Amino acid sequence: MNKIIELAKQYWAYLTGGIAGGIGGYLYWYYIGCSTGACPITSSPVMSTIWGMLFGGLLFSMIFINKNNKTN
Repeated sequence: MNKIIELAKQYWAYLTGGIAGGIGGYLYWYYIGCSTGACPITSSPVMSTIWGMLFGGLLFSMIFINKNNKTN
């Protein structure tokens, strides 16, 4: 259990960004989406959520991990 907590502390930016991005991706599909089904990402809630998780994790890691490295 301690190993899981240590990993969560180490990769908190990826986890938080993934969760926020997944919620954002799902909300994007729900409110905007693609009504014709021709859009490969926004026509499916699963694909939209997965892409949101990927981008959210990358964005949060770029912002928070690089910011911490500059201050040290």
